Amino acid sequence: MTTVTIYKSPEGNYTGLSVSGHAEYADSGKDIVCAAVSLLTINTINAIGRFTKDGITVEEEDENNGLIVCRLKECSKETALLMQTFEMGVRELAKQYVRELCVKEERG
Repeated sequence: MTTVTIYKSPEGNYTGLSVSGHAEYADSGKDIVCAAVSLLTINTINAIGRFTKDGITVEEEDENNGLIVCRLKECSKETALLMQTFEMGVRELAKQYVRELCVKEERG
């Protein structure tokens, strides 16, 4: 199962995201759930880096669990909109693939 975690401050502002695990919907290279989550994740991170001035850090570990962690140093209106779009996308996907994808939120 792939787990997406949306990180927010106690006030509800976005502070980052993480994605870990494999959906195991299909064989490697044919897994549409993994492909969709990967596309949403990488596109969001790239868009924040390209279209905003907010600083981010990204850590990746692809070996066993496909982990990617993105932490926001700032969250402008533009970054918040990109994160809302990411969250909407993964939550809609999780409704269709409940055994393959879990989306949760952590505040702190």
